[in-house]
Amino acid sequence: MSWAARRRFFILLIIGAFVTAFIAAVSITIFYKTPSCTDGTQNQDEEGIDCGGSCPYLCTAQKQPPTVLFTKALTNSAGRTDIIASIENKNASAAAKNVPYRIMLYGANQVLLQEVTGTLDLLPGAATPVYVPGVVSGKQAVVGAFLSIASSSPQWFLMATDPRIVPRVSNTQQSGTLAMPRIDATLSNPSVTDLRAVSVIVIVRGVRGEVIAASKTIVQTIPAQGEAIATFTWNSAFVSAPASIEVVPIIPLP
Repeated sequence: MSWAARRRFFILLIIGAFVTAFIAAVSITIFYKTPSCTDGTQNQDEEGIDCGGSCPYLCTAQKQPPTVLFTKALTNSAGRTDIIASIENKNASAAAKNVPYRIMLYGANQVLLQEVTGTLDLLPGAATPVYVPGVVSGKQAVVGAFLSIASSSPQWFLMATDPRIVPRVSNTQQSGTLAMPRIDATLSNPSVTDLRAVSVIVIVRGVRGEVIAASKTIVQTIPAQGEAIATFTWNSAFVSAPASIEVVPIIPLP
């Protein structure tokens, strides 16, 4: 091979190497995806698909599913039915936000009267109440109420400390009349900023621990380092004498 031929060969070889490298770089750019916690593939140090390891969400299989402690339909003399339920998260260091739930209301002969859906936050090692007012009116008698949460629904994430500012509850008192009971509770804000539009749920139990009443109110403002009163009223008498009153401020997870 002459010197000129060898020179052309080496030039073509170099050009071919550059073209091959360019094509490889473009292919990598187009087809290669950096491993992440949202790519639908178990990679990096993940313990499951997009969960565990360095990902913010924990793997569902490694956590206990939520437990529905009770679901009860409360119907007053006017035919209005309210639903009160409580869901427990037994995981001591895992929380879940915007968990979807479904409430099924049944009448006589297992006839489905109404279906209600919503979401709730689950806090580590705690029970969260759910209150839904006025779901059934008129003469439809509610025989059973059932709340369910799909075991695959919660996206668990690690929560070692509670980042929320939760008002303290004190001085819970019952007043009003037998026909129109009233409950007041003092909410104290420990922070240096006002708390606004705070939802508060009350659960009233009888002597056997059964739920006899429930309600919800919104406290518009709890001033910084100050107090506000949460007031609950009913337009019909309790079915029995209250033995315990639980007032729960509902502060969403950030």
